Amino acid sequence: MRSSLRLLANVKPARYLEPFAPTGLTGLITHPSPRPTLIYLYTTTLDKLKAFPESSVYRQSTEALTRHRLQIVESTKPPGYDAWLERVRKAVQAEPERFKSLRLPDGSYAAIQKGDGNVDPRGRAAEWDGEGMEPSSEGPVRTPEEIAYWHKVIEESAAAEKKDSDFEAQSMNWESEPALEADQVSEIEKKIGAGLIEEVIQVAEGELKLVDEMLKAQVWEELEEKPSPGQWTYFERTHAPGGQ
Repeated sequence: MRSSLRLLANVKPARYLEPFAPTGLTGLITHPSPRPTLIYLYTTTLDKLKAFPESSVYRQSTEALTRHRLQIVESTKPPGYDAWLERVRKAVQAEPERFKSLRLPDGSYAAIQKGDGNVDPRGRAAEWDGEGMEPSSEGPVRTPEEIAYWHKVIEESAAAEKKDSDFEAQSMNWESEPALEADQVSEIEKKIGAGLIEEVIQVAEGELKLVDEMLKAQVWEELEEKPSPGQWTYFERTHAPGGQ
């Protein structure tokens, strides 16, 4: 039902979803690059869960669900992904120190804004104002926040080069990951079964915030105040005399 809402929100069928276009759900707009965003959120969540004891029920359940969803997202690769990844690898291998600041916690170099380390800011893109948008048929567009972030990173890298060299630093061009096709997004949504991919991103953002709170509360420890006898006992089915 929700997938059909997205289709109804589009003026005409397209190979790619139009970034920031309405999804059919109030207040929710089409995310420009859901795949790298989810990969970042899931890998960061899994990394933070390592601080919990392995015996923690919260860690066990959250890890299982997060790994499952991460596998679904990672296994769905957009057209041109392998060629893009090869270009990125060659660029990094040629100048590893220069691209060091673009390395993500999971070891990848996807062009994704890292924000303050808690939640990827792209999960809440600017609200669509109802004005027409330029069509995007090949790959995701970058938000103003993304552009500003990468310009800052590039400027810092260039400044660092100037300190160690008398030569003019060359500009750093970073290519974004190719976009998923509309059918691929729909397939991910079906496999995860939790609504639109934008809703899945919202849940992933919330879980990432929750991990910090659960760690701060040390939820794996014994309760300071023991529960009263029977407090956590659920209602049991009672049987009538004679097995009726």
